[in-house]
Amino acid sequence: MYKVKDIKLSDSGRKQLEWAEKHMPVLMSIRQRFRSELPLRGTRISAVLHVTKETGALMLTLKAGGAEVKLAGSNPLSTQDDVAAFLASEGIGVFAWRGESLEDYYQNMVEITRDGADLIMDDGADLHSFMHEKSSEGGEVLGGTEETTTGVNRLKVMEEEGVLRYPIIAVNNAFTKYLFDNRIGTGQSTVDGILRATNVLLAGKTVVVAGYGWVGRGIATRMRGMGAKVIVTEVDPVRALEATMDGFDVMPMSKAARLGDLFVTATGNKGVIREEHLKNMKDGALLANSGHFDVEIDVAALRRIATKRETLRIGLEKYVLQDGKTLYLLAEGRLVNLGAAEGHPSEVMDMSFANQALAVEYLVKNKGKLEKKVYNVPPNIDNFVAATKLKTMGVEIDEMTMEQREYVKQWRYGT
Repeated sequence: MYKVKDIKLSDSGRKQLEWAEKHMPVLMSIRQRFRSELPLRGTRISAVLHVTKETGALMLTLKAGGAEVKLAGSNPLSTQDDVAAFLASEGIGVFAWRGESLEDYYQNMVEITRDGADLIMDDGADLHSFMHEKSSEGGEVLGGTEETTTGVNRLKVMEEEGVLRYPIIAVNNAFTKYLFDNRIGTGQSTVDGILRATNVLLAGKTVVVAGYGWVGRGIATRMRGMGAKVIVTEVDPVRALEATMDGFDVMPMSKAARLGDLFVTATGNKGVIREEHLKNMKDGALLANSGHFDVEIDVAALRRIATKRETLRIGLEKYVLQDGKTLYLLAEGRLVNLGAAEGHPSEVMDMSFANQALAVEYLVKNKGKLEKKVYNVPPNIDNFVAATKLKTMGVEIDEMTMEQREYVKQWRYGT
């Protein structure tokens, strides 16, 4: 069973998958092994992920490993309808389409878990939360994975409160995930989404980046590379200090609101840009969000203080405030890199989804051996992904000599 916008779009989706897979050699090598070994045979996997061509490559890899796979979208604006159609035609139980309502979003979780699930793959932890709060199937799940910082934070709280019902692999915490996906991938795809929605010149503009985690620093770095003047806002003193010593101006949002031409939120928290900030912004300021949920910009407040609202183009809305000032909201305040563009480049998602595939295999192999807690990706998986990626890029590195291996294992030798 499936529910997509138009199954006739499948041929277009096939072409999108072909392009993605050409640029995902690590995942393709895992698929080749999965196809011969079938390590996931008989496993039911339910996933809530952004339904992109890269996600499609992961789903087909899991299927090649012998799994029964069902997929729902993790954001109302991130589903690529042609990809969803192609996956449905390939036997994946897809319940996703661009523009689905909040009710559809949660109903699709019901659909992909209706017959139970052995493994849960999630992007933001909404499906994990659903399995714990609203589904009777949570006790039967042998494990799950989580793709995002936001989701991992939620799951750690569940672990601390003693309510987590199955082990989780925090894929987000793999070095080969957050150093590249969160930082480089989000940095580039955020710029991509903003430019697709607006086609504005970034050079010379003052860009305010809220949050200096891995996502925020990636955005700030790439904005500076495009010639923008970048201001960072933070609540964490260590990250604020790091941003300062990386050469960025750092100040509270109350001050930055008056200076910015473009605002990009990347904190994972709510109410980062509030009504008082909106009222103090320049005429013509642009508002974008790269955090997982659409809570960082107070869109309800923006609508409340506006006298006129108009959609100008895909991913761009105009709001005229009571004082005549105009503000522009991108992608409805949702993830701008997916709501107004295609998300991360395939080359980056190659590593993230290689971790996902191997984490799922790890959970199956260790069934019944893991506690109900959040685990990091095992170092051997992280190192395998990095080494394989380097090999596909034609990059060679040194190996330690036997003497060096022995040296780093001892404590007696000093100066």
